[in-house]
Amino acid sequence: MPLSPHRTMVVLLARFIFAALLLPLTLHNNGVDAFSASSSSSSSRTPPFTTAALHATTTPSHQGGSLRTLPDIDAAVIVPGFLTGKSEFLPLAQSLTNMGIPTVVVPMPNWHWLPCLGGRSMRPMLERIDFTVRHLAGVAGDLGEFEMTTAKSLEQELEDSLTKQSQSAPKMKQPKDPQLYIPNFSYNIIDCYQDFRNNPGGVLEVGGSAEVDDYPLWTPRGSSFFANANNDPSSAYPEPTGRVALVGHSAGGWICRAYLSDRNYGGKAYNGRELVHSLVTLGSPHGNAPGAAFKGVEWVNRRVLENADGSAHPIRALAVGGTGYRGDSSGQLTQNAYAFCCAEGSDGRSYDGDGVTPIQSALAMTEYVRNGDSLVLDDVGHFCWSDVFGGEAVAPDLTKYHKEGRPWYGDEHIIEKWVSWL
Repeated sequence: MPLSPHRTMVVLLARFIFAALLLPLTLHNNGVDAFSASSSSSSSRTPPFTTAALHATTTPSHQGGSLRTLPDIDAAVIVPGFLTGKSEFLPLAQSLTNMGIPTVVVPMPNWHWLPCLGGRSMRPMLERIDFTVRHLAGVAGDLGEFEMTTAKSLEQELEDSLTKQSQSAPKMKQPKDPQLYIPNFSYNIIDCYQDFRNNPGGVLEVGGSAEVDDYPLWTPRGSSFFANANNDPSSAYPEPTGRVALVGHSAGGWICRAYLSDRNYGGKAYNGRELVHSLVTLGSPHGNAPGAAFKGVEWVNRRVLENADGSAHPIRALAVGGTGYRGDSSGQLTQNAYAFCCAEGSDGRSYDGDGVTPIQSALAMTEYVRNGDSLVLDDVGHFCWSDVFGGEAVAPDLTKYHKEGRPWYGDEHIIEKWVSWL
């Protein structure tokens, strides 16, 4: 999707800021390194065209919540990674929809991340995730048509190819885009400026501390959707009819875990597990590391996601990580990114990963989610660098590799390796 000139400049500026944040190799803080390489495990799960009955026996714990037990629906929300937005992930959403899982992307452009720069609170992102999940859960009962229509389309295409009549045979009508069910998140440049000034935490310790539990009470702007006579946010959403899946890319993955938690994060406990049945993270940094940017990761890692009795939580979780991009031979951005995500004193050269997230960090989620599993994908990169504006300027080596045909998590033949967890 072409970007307007002013959006293009904002995106380029944001990505250069991201690159600059990764450049320092000297990391300070006394964070604990929680990396331990989990063994990857492939799964022989049920194919994605099964119905919602696949998850029908799951019963949520509803700790701290009051929602009735909801059926699990084959539908998903994609949470973009740091400094990326809806437009970059619409192709992935379309691929999943074509596979029979109606999928939407959190409706936000790249610049909505700006108040979170420097390791500050992720409350702005959590609000957007909650907004999207609640809207999708509210229309979940209407999504069966997408799966059925798409499955029939694929079956007819297969039949056409076998009979060599693809040119003359009538085509099934393509399903309507499920993204149309999700309104845009109302937010403007004034809102962004106010959030940038007031969002707590980070290297500057806005609000007095970089620690999540010490954040002052603060509510992000952009809440015009929630305004009503009773000031009750829940009344702005449709009644939920089913639980959906989350797909978190890069930083979006660990932020999804904060959304699932019933703990108070900066003034609000989202308890998203009442509306979510599965989580897949793609190249997400789940391991503790030094620096303010990982205070949120440390916070979410302090408690294992499980039931009150210590048993495995009913949410299915899969941590996906790529390898094949060595820190000593994949460019400066990769080496700096690995150093940023790893133990204090590491220069990142000895690590392997997807070009941004080292494999140890991508798989570390299994230590903190009782029902978690992991999947290692060989020679799979972090992002579709050559498909986005500014990729070559920020990550020239990774852009070159992607342009040469090396895949990323969102290529269709790679999606097929992890989609069954949804």
